[in-house]
Amino acid sequence: MESMFGSWDAQSQRMRKGTGTGGFNMESLKRLGHISPAVQSHLKRASPSSPPSDPIPPLVYLTLCSALAFSALGAYLHIILNIGGTLTTVGCLAAVAFLISLPPSQDQERNRFALLMSAALLEGASVGPIVDLVLRFDPRILVMAFIGTAIAFGCFSGAAIIAKRREYLYLGGLLSSGLSILLWLQFAASIFGHSSTTFMFELYLGLLVFLGYMVFDTQEIIERAHHGDMDYIKHALTLFTDFVVVLVRVLVIMLKNAQEKSEDENKRKKRSF
Repeated sequence: MESMFGSWDAQSQRMRKGTGTGGFNMESLKRLGHISPAVQSHLKRASPSSPPSDPIPPLVYLTLCSALAFSALGAYLHIILNIGGTLTTVGCLAAVAFLISLPPSQDQERNRFALLMSAALLEGASVGPIVDLVLRFDPRILVMAFIGTAIAFGCFSGAAIIAKRREYLYLGGLLSSGLSILLWLQFAASIFGHSSTTFMFELYLGLLVFLGYMVFDTQEIIERAHHGDMDYIKHALTLFTDFVVVLVRVLVIMLKNAQEKSEDENKRKKRSF
């Protein structure tokens, strides 16, 4: 399971770097003026570039939900067809890179939305082996992990939306440092091998880092909107990456705890005999 998680985690961190911050200096991040209602509503209203008749979902969170649905479909396809692996990982990264390379214009809106859904589908297939392992052990873990991640995402992202001042942007430096530590830990593990202690440290540190990114990314979207960036597709991709990374880490933590508890119960039963 550690090798399976490690290969997927490397992919997620490459996606994180691809959808990271850019185009702002520190002075723009340090401005703590009130967030205008128009920018706050960017997360839940139609994109200005989208006409009313446009069939593409014009909402950041609706687009995020669509991506999560396609990701679930990808995981299901892996379970029945066993398609998840290196090819789906490479395909997901290629789709994300192609999406980012396209300009956020109205002409490219359909293509970029299709690329986002394709990336989500392939991401779900890549996560499929972990989901399949959890379902074989105890399907309740998947349900509890998804509900817990959804609640955490709603709380952290909601706090960032209703905040009147952009103080959470100061988390950027700390979170980037945490992400760098994770990358160096993975690099060291690829050379010297994983130990159980370093694996668990990396797992919990990554969980804390990406929970922080849920807050930071929501407020960065607000800051980008202040600069006129209403690219709801890329914003949904950023939040989608945060959600999936946290969900997978919660799944792995709950699965390891359940396995250890099961092993302890089996040992006690053997001793009783």
